[in-house]
Amino acid sequence: MEKNLRKQILDFNFPRLPEMTQLKYTRMAENAFRFFRGTCHLFYDRLCKMKGIPTSPLVWICGDLHIENFGSYRGENGLIYFDLNDFDEGVLAPAIFEIIRLVTSIFVAFEVYEIAEDQAANLVSIFLGSYSSVLAKGKAVAIDPRTARGIVSNFLKHSERRSYKQLLGKRTVSKGKKILLSLEHEKHAKVEKKLKSALIAHISNWLETSPASPYNYKVKDVVFRIAGTGSLGVKRYLFLLRSTTVKGRYLLLDMKQSFDSSLSPFVETKPRWDTQAERIVSIQQRMQYVSSALLDVTEFEGESYVLGEMQPMEDTFDFSLVAGNYRSLIQVIEDMGALTASSQLRSGGMEGSANIDELRKFGLDFTSWKEQIVYMARELAKQNDNDYKEFLAGYEQGEYKNENSKLKANEKKEKVKL
Repeated sequence: MEKNLRKQILDFNFPRLPEMTQLKYTRMAENAFRFFRGTCHLFYDRLCKMKGIPTSPLVWICGDLHIENFGSYRGENGLIYFDLNDFDEGVLAPAIFEIIRLVTSIFVAFEVYEIAEDQAANLVSIFLGSYSSVLAKGKAVAIDPRTARGIVSNFLKHSERRSYKQLLGKRTVSKGKKILLSLEHEKHAKVEKKLKSALIAHISNWLETSPASPYNYKVKDVVFRIAGTGSLGVKRYLFLLRSTTVKGRYLLLDMKQSFDSSLSPFVETKPRWDTQAERIVSIQQRMQYVSSALLDVTEFEGESYVLGEMQPMEDTFDFSLVAGNYRSLIQVIEDMGALTASSQLRSGGMEGSANIDELRKFGLDFTSWKEQIVYMARELAKQNDNDYKEFLAGYEQGEYKNENSKLKANEKKEKVKL
């Protein structure tokens, strides 16, 4: 018997923190695009029930590709890049999966941003054309401040100008001679005392023993971090690290809990990693041109986490800021198509993924699958809109309020403290 929408959403979010899940539902209720971002599992459930999905080669995909999962970051080589930036749902899957999700996100988001339908359709064609062209050439590209154009160039240059001093000014407070993470920041929450001590001890040990850690730093503070939409509900912590050798130098370290990919029920080939965090980091390293700084994995209290530096130049591209500039939209969508293809070429031939010749052939066969992709994406966008309206009605009637807390209490599961 097929699950109803409410049960699908509650079941998926059941293992996550009840307090944060409530915030996730609130954000999902904002608009259809927020709902789309928070229900990756629903998207693939809908997609895999459709008939006529074009055949495509197996590739490494980030899994949750949409127009706001691209952004800026500083790589481990010290340079800034614009690239895919979210790999929590990463798996080995048909290339079509990644493309359809991105194209669907264009139709969903641009309705929210009130972009004309003909313009949205044209942007879809531009994305698919750019994607297939780069695949057909068989050579991956990278985008940095030297190679970026138009709005992406401005975006990277703006990101490049941000400093750690500015970031720390927003995230920290001075208490006497101490610098601590601010509990007044809207994306910070207090960590219970016992858990805080355990977290500090854990990261202190990581700093001393991991080759990936920065040398000569000590942990000064930790808070619970609130970020994203789809990832709300996972345990996520932000650490303030202070240099023991350079006065006034600090680093911010993000530690994010890892779950199995929401695509897992829909794919057959599942290479094994010891932990979900290793899966995420391995796929990110394969797909990005250069991995972001301080990327590592750790296990804390039996759960796996991804570690990474929180950077002042790390930012997600916000489409709402350019929704009224059609020329800028064309440029950034074209770049996204090139980067999507590049991530697949870069990881080609690894553990079951298609090699470059197979990917080139898929790109050259563009006309054989384009029309079906556009049709399916439109249908999925309509389904998302219907699901959103049903969710919103239930949300406004209180059907999602504290449901996780009630279910966990009924099963006598201990409440996880922040």
